[in-house]
Parts: sequence; structure tokens; C-alpha cells
Amino acid sequence: MRQLLRFGWIEAQCCLFAVLFFLGLALVRLVPLPMDPADALLLWCLAVTLVLWLVRWEPGREVVVIFGFHLVGRPLELFKVRQGSWSYPDTGLASIGGVPLYSGFVYAAVGSYVCQAWRRLDLRITGYRARATACVAVLIYLNFFTSHVMWDVRLVLALAPLMVTRRTWVHVTVGRSRYAMPLALSFVLIGFVLWVAEKAATLLRAWQYPSQESVWTLVHAAELGSWSLLVVVSIVLVAAVEAHEGQLYGTAREPTVVRQTKRRGAAVPTGRRCTPRSHAHRPRVTR
Repeated sequence: MRQLLRFGWIEAQCCLFAVLFFLGLALVRLVPLPMDPADALLLWCLAVTLVLWLVRWEPGREVVVIFGFHLVGRPLELFKVRQGSWSYPDTGLASIGGVPLYSGFVYAAVGSYVCQAWRRLDLRITGYRARATACVAVLIYLNFFTSHVMWDVRLVLALAPLMVTRRTWVHVTVGRSRYAMPLALSFVLIGFVLWVAEKAATLLRAWQYPSQESVWTLVHAAELGSWSLLVVVSIVLVAAVEAHEGQLYGTAREPTVVRQTKRRGAAVPTGRRCTPRSHAHRPRVTR
């Protein structure tokens, strides 16, 4: 139980950006403001990003990565809104193509969580097929667009990550214990949390689906699959950065940072630790 509480506390810290986003969303709906709620929420999100960077909650490197999620989400938002997949009740002055700029922070919140979890849980991946998984992520992202003009191969793409990551494990540290779980399971679990969070977001009218325009209804269960696929793209993006910095591949027993050599593909220790643990307190491995 103690380990579960520790894990829950770490997860809560990882979700700080998302929690503050929802807090701002609630404030702009409940508090009378002299500006459009969409513009007020954008200012709130910018202020939150700045404060988290100044207090070093989000290091500068992670802020850059999170900004990359804005770039990934912007084309998707513009296309989906134009196709009528969803809409925004309030757009304000700071909007492009009917999409308020604050929408990018929805994707940034996902990116922030992944980056925070990677750092706070000493997250390492074993058995990761980087190229194959990246190719699947690209196909998933493209299908969000092509599904409107061609066949929707979402079900096929939902199976693809399970295949390429069937031997991939995620290793995390909680306290002095090391735990492992299949990477594919993390796609589904994070996607489920995002799907639940979307219900609250649509209730607060951050955006709405066509079925919610007249009266709010629960988000359809099909969106759970979409969020899980988006998580695949998100983790691949962060994994690409972590691999470049030598923090992707690891061993099950030691949270030692290793890098992959380009010639032989062997894991070579970089000589620094993720955490200041001594050899006398090596984390236990649990699956």
C-alpha cells in the first residue's frame, strides 16, 4: 500500500500541468471576465508554462519538447475542426481557422506528463524497436487525416503497436524498488485516463463533439481508441528525444543511463546515474 501511495503521489506530480489546465478552464467558465474565455485560457496556459519553467518544475529541455507537441497538434486541430469532427464554443481573438490557440496546450499537457514521468520515475525501456515503432506512430498520425478521404484503418493500426512492442517493457522506480510493465499496456492505461479527462473537458466546454452541441453527453467509447493511438505518437516523440540524449535504453536491474552505439548497437554505459543511489541499495525488480 505504501508503494502504491508513493506511485500515486509521483503520478500526481507528473500531471501538474494538466491539473492546472483544468483549473484555468474552470476559472474562465465560473469567473466573469472582461475578455473571451478562450483568450483568458490562453493567457493562463502561457503564464503556467512560464511559472513552471522559472521554478524549474519543467526544465528548459522539456519546455522545448512540449512546444513540439503544439506543432504536432496544430495541423490535426485545423483539419479536424474543418471536417466537423469537433468544434470550439469559444474561439476568441487568438485563433486560427476556428481553432483557439489554447488547444495546443491540450497536447502539451500530454507531452508534459510523459516527460515528467520519464524523469521522476527513472523510466527506461528495454526491447524497444525504435524504427518500427516510429513508423507505426507516423502511420497513426497520418490516418487521423486520411481516414476522411480514404479507408479508416484505425483498427489495424491499433494492433500494430501491440505487435511491434510485444517484447518491450517499461521499467520505473518507486522508492527503492524497480517495477516493469509492458509498453503496450501503458498505451491503453494512459489513453483511458485521457478519455476520462476529456469528459470533464467537454463538460466545461473546452471543445465539443457534434452530439454535444445541444446538450452535453458522455464522450463516445470510440474516442478511447483515438486517445490511446495518440499516446503512441506522444511516447514515440519523447522516446526519440530521450534516445538522442542517451536516456532511453536501460537494464531491468539498474536505472543506469546507457546509450546505443551506432556501429555495433551495443548498450554502453555513460557513467552517470539517474538517481543518487549507492551500490548497497540497488532497486529490486518486480514484474
